[in-house]
Amino acid sequence: MFVLSKRAASASQVIATLLAIATVMFTLGVYNYAQAANLTSVSNTLTDSNPSSLSGHFVSFTIPTGSSLGTGDTVTITFPTGFTGVATATSGDLVVRVDGGAPVAIGAFSAVGQNISFNNVAATAGQVVTVEIEDYMITNPATVQSYEFTISTGTDTGKTRVAIVDNVTVSAIVQTSFDFVVSGLASSTIVNNVTSTISGTTTTIPFGILTADTPASVAQRLQVTTNAVGGFIVTVEQDQDLLSSTGADINSFVDGSYENSPTTWASPADTLGNTDTYGHWGLTTNDGDLTGGAFGNDEFVAASTTPRLVFDHNGSSDGTTQNIGQVDVLYQVEITSLQEAADDYNTTLTYIATPTF
Repeated sequence: MFVLSKRAASASQVIATLLAIATVMFTLGVYNYAQAANLTSVSNTLTDSNPSSLSGHFVSFTIPTGSSLGTGDTVTITFPTGFTGVATATSGDLVVRVDGGAPVAIGAFSAVGQNISFNNVAATAGQVVTVEIEDYMITNPATVQSYEFTISTGTDTGKTRVAIVDNVTVSAIVQTSFDFVVSGLASSTIVNNVTSTISGTTTTIPFGILTADTPASVAQRLQVTTNAVGGFIVTVEQDQDLLSSTGADINSFVDGSYENSPTTWASPADTLGNTDTYGHWGLTTNDGDLTGGAFGNDEFVAASTTPRLVFDHNGSSDGTTQNIGQVDVLYQVEITSLQEAADDYNTTLTYIATPTF
């Protein structure tokens, strides 16, 4: 009888085993399976993180290496429990972009429960997809904590978190400040092309002895320093015309007519029998942006018992900058030979400075 050796039998077994494996592989074949990947750089930026507040959402994610997003793939953003109003969103409430390009016309939009989904977005690996959701329909949870969002593109998924935190109230107090200074100016000071002839002081306009047909003028400087948000106004008013104890007076410019609009200086008319024309006095200011119109060269208005605006500004002022923190006001008087004699013509001027805080 012929008998196989033990070594020959082992070799035969090995060959048989290999054939069996080959047969199984041939029968089953070799299959490749698609593997889900993680979306990268996933974030959600809120427009308001305050509890129970309406907030917009800016969702951003990057398509991972080896993956892509096709127009038939559905993008789903899942809001965690606690966010309300998700189901009220419409396609018009979203702006979707790829790499910051033009808005994508999304399709198959759905907002159900805590999920917002859509398709028709095409993106390749490395491209950034952003979804901007308007801020008028989704309300934040009432509880302060972090919440996890899930973003899915079908085969790829990513997660991110947002923190709901109480708003921080920042408070500060800036105390109000307002300083108003009146100072006299020396003679030869020029205001609106008129040169003062007499030095003034903080509290006096000393015209002195008047000479017929020769104007006399005195200037004062007004300075305002304030942090008033609405700025300030400064007015001046007289308590009466320049009046003497005899009852004679020097009327306001022009010839007692109380001129309200800046008008070029003119000498009194000197009409015998009309005492209003024997002398008059007025004022000019060099505030170049005075409300109602700046004064031109040699232009005056009447001093009046009604408050006369001479200086204003619509914000903070430093007390030195022309038209903002500082202006000059000049007072001028002129008489004719018919003006009644008296040594005590006088009136009182009152400046009123009013800030608006």
